[in-house]
Amino acid sequence: MTTDVDIDEKIKLDIREPSVYNVIMLNDDTTPIEWVMGILKEIFRHSTSDAEALTMKIHTEGSAVVGTYKYEIAEQKGIESVNASRNNGFPLQLKVEEAE
Repeated sequence: MTTDVDIDEKIKLDIREPSVYNVIMLNDDTTPIEWVMGILKEIFRHSTSDAEALTMKIHTEGSAVVGTYKYEIAEQKGIESVNASRNNGFPLQLKVEEAE
């Protein structure tokens, strides 16, 4: 005994690119400029000139976007930066926000 079933439903695929997130570095009065530049070059892979420009923007404006990545990568880079800073006695802070 077989039963025939007609399915009249159409499946819609809604494929979207994953969201990207900005890693934002915040200014503080304790973390040395050299340390910030080192983090920007080592963890975020900025050139020396870009690291200098971003460091000055962070210093003068209070914060700057230092990278834009998929969520997991943004979160990992933020954690690496904070852990390295804390291990060296610096209160560097970063935040991860969804890019618009």
